Amino acid sequence: MAPWFLWHAVSSTARLSTALQILIFLPLTLSTLSKSAFLLLSLLLFLHSLVHGTLVFFWGSPALSIMQVPMHPFLLLVCFNVFSETVPPWLMVAASWWGKLLHWSGPGFIVMEGMSSLLVAQRLGQVGKQLVGEGEVYQFGLLVAAAAAYVASAWWIVVSYPAAAASPLSSTLLGVALTTLIFLTFIGFALRRTNVIESSCLALIVAYNVWLCGIDGTLVIDPALSYTPLLSNILPHLQTLVNFVSNTLPKPVLFALVYRLVVLHFASRILPTIGADSWEDEAGVDDGWEGRPTSKLTHILLTYRQTIFVTVYSHLLLLDHSSQVWWRWMNIFFTLVIWSVELLVSNEDDAITKRWKVD
Repeated sequence: MAPWFLWHAVSSTARLSTALQILIFLPLTLSTLSKSAFLLLSLLLFLHSLVHGTLVFFWGSPALSIMQVPMHPFLLLVCFNVFSETVPPWLMVAASWWGKLLHWSGPGFIVMEGMSSLLVAQRLGQVGKQLVGEGEVYQFGLLVAAAAAYVASAWWIVVSYPAAAASPLSSTLLGVALTTLIFLTFIGFALRRTNVIESSCLALIVAYNVWLCGIDGTLVIDPALSYTPLLSNILPHLQTLVNFVSNTLPKPVLFALVYRLVVLHFASRILPTIGADSWEDEAGVDDGWEGRPTSKLTHILLTYRQTIFVTVYSHLLLLDHSSQVWWRWMNIFFTLVIWSVELLVSNEDDAITKRWKVD
């Protein structure tokens, strides 16, 4: 038991170290060198994560998480030293194309985040429906939680309104979004295809995106935080790194990153439980859910989660405040449109809908 516990602790520490290195190294490069250096480091981390995920997929050894820890500082030093002199043109071209690919992938990230948020909200509604049948205590507790979520989302929107609705267009979009949310909630209640838990989760999702619309998460570039490519001594640079982490790391980007990764993770866990098939109920299926396409997709997503992490984080760091705002409004309306389609098109007589959706 002791060797297993020690190995698990070392492996978990290695994975945490990897995540922290990515969180710090990417904005560090963007702040202290240039956008091209940031794109090069992001591309190198992306390629490394692809190789690492492929090895995990075919080998699956826990030792891989420990073996990759030195790679990220090595890639950072490579990037710093490459930009300490004349950069080869082919590296600049590769970094430029990687930046274009990240820019073009913006709509895909919005679609994934919106659909994942809706899946998580619906899953919470389904779990709430199951708990309501357990007794009045659960019913009362869930009603209080839903009411608290409604109040919290309303307060969040009111507090965020001065910054999020700074222009006539943004205030109009906010009014349209809130009106759409209220009408869809009443429509869902009338059609008996949603409940207060699901709708309160959607209200929180809208409030969260409105809040991000009013936060300027632009990365601050301070000349006092500049680095030299080759370190002459370690202590001043460690102090600079501490100042960078505490003062310069874009906290709104971190909020958006954590939220996006969390909903993607939970959505990947939810996907195997739904689908337009009846495999779960049919006899003669020996493999259970392991043979379902959604389970295979979940396995791939979880295997390459570090690749998704690097890509999503790099895309968020590249966005300026105005771009962030427009992507947030698109996310709000995409999520509401998908919810409206799901509410109006769902077939009450379908067996899967009865199990997945709330009456």
